[in-house]
Amino acid sequence: MFKIDSQQNRIAPLEAKRFGELGFTERKHLQEWLENCPQALAQGEGEELLIIQKEFDGFDDTRERLDLLALDKEGNLVIIENKLDDTGRDVVWQALKYASYCANLSKQQVVDIYQRYLNQKAQESGQPAASAVDNLIEFLDVDGLEAAQINRIKTQRLIFVAARYRKEVTNTVLWLSQFGIACQCFKVTPFQAGDELFLSCEQIIPTPESSEFMIGMVAKEAEEKSADTEQKQRHTLRLAFWEQALEAFGQSACSLYNNISPSKDHWLSAGSGMRAMPYNLIFGKNEVRVEFSLQRSEAEVNTYVFDQLSAQKEAIEASFGHALSWSPLPNKKACRIQYAKAVDGYDKANWLEMIQWLVDHMTKLENALQEPLKGINQRLKQEAFA
Repeated sequence: MFKIDSQQNRIAPLEAKRFGELGFTERKHLQEWLENCPQALAQGEGEELLIIQKEFDGFDDTRERLDLLALDKEGNLVIIENKLDDTGRDVVWQALKYASYCANLSKQQVVDIYQRYLNQKAQESGQPAASAVDNLIEFLDVDGLEAAQINRIKTQRLIFVAARYRKEVTNTVLWLSQFGIACQCFKVTPFQAGDELFLSCEQIIPTPESSEFMIGMVAKEAEEKSADTEQKQRHTLRLAFWEQALEAFGQSACSLYNNISPSKDHWLSAGSGMRAMPYNLIFGKNEVRVEFSLQRSEAEVNTYVFDQLSAQKEAIEASFGHALSWSPLPNKKACRIQYAKAVDGYDKANWLEMIQWLVDHMTKLENALQEPLKGINQRLKQEAFA
């Protein structure tokens, strides 16, 4: 840090000091400064903190005290732990304990804690005590306290203030941040220039440049967790559907799926008698489908079989009873012949009708393709494709 001499158009370095050598103490000085100037810890745009208690000891079955307790504009409790020239090794553990104690505080308990703080301040100054409710309504910018969301689950924040941070502290803080725990580290340094003293208060974790990135990473992780949950729910749903579907197929004239097990996938395959050309049942959110899939690794074989079936399209569709969807999928290895029905697939009330539709139409598809496929398979063997 430098001091500007505008008259001489020069800058002069300020001398960095340790709090101890200046006679400053944690409670009498650093804590007092931050209590009366919490904006020193409000680095972000629009950030504002309201101190609601000092040396809070209102924890059951413990005599421990946290240095400062605050609220942010979102109604989140902020645990502020101050250390002077060195954080020590246990500061993160202390703050986590305090956060866990505070996590159970109800809105009314927070109001009462703040009111006691205001009463104490009034007693010290000889002035009437302000209303905690009125102050909170104004600070949180709500119509009434009943509309305020205060100390919601998993919203507690941690702020550490110290002149020097041990590596085990910064590593732990960064690790906690990956789990969505809001942690900030502020480095405070006293400077001296003659008889004048200055204080630098700089947020070092997360750095201003990385804050947005970390917020994005937390949001991305939440999105991935949501997607994982959705995927697991879909897997469970599909497994239940296929169990019912296979039971129905087992009682039908279609024997394709007699030896097939239920799956968590959205499709279920059964052999057609031709290698890598299965009959597929498709269970989707918006449709169910029966199909014959041509997916040999040799694209020319798929095209050959597809063309041979296409030449018999009219007879196949007449046997099936409906116009089929023919997908040659040019420039791709796989081809498909399919028939679909739009449904609300994830509504279990529709499952009986959907399963019966699959049984009926897979039976028809197998019957329509059975003879054509026999002839094509013979020709494939003769032409050395198989």
